[in-house]
Amino acid sequence: MNLVDTFSEFKAGKNIDRPTMVRVLEDVFRTLIKKKYGSDDNFDVIVNTTKGDLELWRVREIVPDGEVTDERSQVSISEARISDEDYEVGEEFYQQLGLADFGRRSIMAARQTLISRIMELEKEQVRQLYMERVGDIILAEVHQVLKREILVIDDANGNELVLPRREMIRGDFFRKGDMLKAVIKDVEMINNNPTVIISRTSGKFLEKLLEQEVPEIEDGLITVQRIVRIPGERAKVAVESYDDRIDPVGACVGMKGSRIHGIVRELKNENIDIINWTNNVTLFIQRALTPAKVTSIELDDQEKRASVFLKPDQVSLAIGKKGTNIKLASEITGFEIDVYRDTEEYEVDVDLDEFTDEIEGWVIDAFKNIGCDTAKSVLELSKEELLRRTDLEEETIEDVIKILEDEFND
Repeated sequence: MNLVDTFSEFKAGKNIDRPTMVRVLEDVFRTLIKKKYGSDDNFDVIVNTTKGDLELWRVREIVPDGEVTDERSQVSISEARISDEDYEVGEEFYQQLGLADFGRRSIMAARQTLISRIMELEKEQVRQLYMERVGDIILAEVHQVLKREILVIDDANGNELVLPRREMIRGDFFRKGDMLKAVIKDVEMINNNPTVIISRTSGKFLEKLLEQEVPEIEDGLITVQRIVRIPGERAKVAVESYDDRIDPVGACVGMKGSRIHGIVRELKNENIDIINWTNNVTLFIQRALTPAKVTSIELDDQEKRASVFLKPDQVSLAIGKKGTNIKLASEITGFEIDVYRDTEEYEVDVDLDEFTDEIEGWVIDAFKNIGCDTAKSVLELSKEELLRRTDLEEETIEDVIKILEDEFND
């Protein structure tokens, strides 16, 4: 009996290991035997997966004529000798069964059961394979572009994976035949079929790309502590080195940005801020707000809020385009960040040219000639010093001082 010919779908089990296939075949045919004979106790099922051969043997004890009490386990000597005259009472009688012995309907049912079991095994095999690989990066070829998702073929084993639109970076555009990188995010059972979901927006994708580009991460010398992303726009990565001789930020960026540039291109020019991890919350918030330079920080540990003070020209940098920088800084630090202008610093930055409506130009020039370009720099000098250095009238100097003081007292 050749299963490869009789059950063509048997070939579909080519990816299933032999012990499992043998067990499935035995189960299917033992079920067939039970339905016909009521029990499979006296039957041997022998499977040769190499050739695709299956042998079914019925084994019964030979008893004297007229002493058969259980036809399932016993056979009379005269019946046994029809097959072989050398049989003796007390020996085991081996009778090979063929598919025809079970009837066409039973064979068709067994065939469908076998196909179904093989398909279930393959589904489970795919599910387990990718569940163990969740978080791994894969290279895949675009197979079909649909409205809500892209179907791709895993370059490693030919399995079909799904890249939903929600897991794509804004700016991603793929055609059939294109190769793409993504990370295995999850395995979902949809209509009893394992569906492998891959992602390009996951923080894990960025982490794996860094691992590929930075040997120190793969070797465990540098650890990625946290990653937050707004896919395609900005990301912040906190890294820590276990070797004092290694600068984790420098290692991740590479010489002249050689390591980070490839990742940025893969992520559609996503801005990636690599920062040093620290348990010092104040310092970590300061680093998280890069490229802005922070003047001071006030923490409320209970409410998990941070009041951050910056020079006026640094506020927009801290907030970032569409608020992306401050949003990611809040996410990576775990603190809600409120940004404030440092008013004291603001006073220092008031330029004398801002007062041209109230102070005549030649007077302002007189102060600039002695190195006083800002309001604060004028007020830091005494009236007498200003009189001596500018040659201006005392009344003029008094008027200027009053105008500048009024500006700061408002």
